[in-house]
Amino acid sequence: MNEFNGRVAIVTGASSGIGRTSALFYARDGAKVVVSDVNKDGGQETVQLIQAAGGDAFFVKTDVSNPSDCEELVKKTVEKYGRLDLACNNAGIGGESNLTADYSVNGWQKVIDVNLSGVFYCMKYEIAEMLKTGGGAIVNMASILGQVGFASAPAYVAAKHGVIGLSRDAALEYAAKGIRINAIGPAFISTPLISALESNPEAYNNLVALHPLGRLGKPEEVAELVVWLSSNRASYITGSYYPIDGGYLAR
Repeated sequence: MNEFNGRVAIVTGASSGIGRTSALFYARDGAKVVVSDVNKDGGQETVQLIQAAGGDAFFVKTDVSNPSDCEELVKKTVEKYGRLDLACNNAGIGGESNLTADYSVNGWQKVIDVNLSGVFYCMKYEIAEMLKTGGGAIVNMASILGQVGFASAPAYVAAKHGVIGLSRDAALEYAAKGIRINAIGPAFISTPLISALESNPEAYNNLVALHPLGRLGKPEEVAELVVWLSSNRASYITGSYYPIDGGYLAR
């Protein structure tokens, strides 16, 4: 498919996992892709994978918790490709594991800065650029934990709930101006972040058991949802939240 021919996409947190796969799938479907991450080596590797498959991409090192970095990301995108049409705001961190009363203030701030404020900063500059060309589509990476709690992860849960609310609010504001904004909620996905648990079979199996389908999700499954929501096939969808969770939220 070449449904994104002539379109330009930004993917944050694209050095591995869901972000890398989403970048690859945007490129697979014809988009020029700006790969963004704090991890330069991983980001450059994603660019190389896209180019090896015949796609067009370049890397911009970005700390999404820094608003000036987010502004520069969009600026460099337009300098390189002349426009911005699509964005997947995926960058995020897990943060520390602690009960609310024991959670460090610095730990709280770091998670909120990256997982929630980072989405706001990116959208602020992405939307401004999309308005210049008549619209676009944004997919924000929330989580199943944007809908339910998870003990010992208060900052992450709060941030992901916030991403869904922020996405809905912005969707209302810009629907009439041609910009669609949606959030998606993966459950636990087989990424480098989760693979560390495989050395602890009991913990890993307990995690798998939370998903009625009996397995963890794959980055490819999430990326397919990202590109679908970004495409004209989802042209009447905005302000929505789509879980992709193997039945986790149905328990």
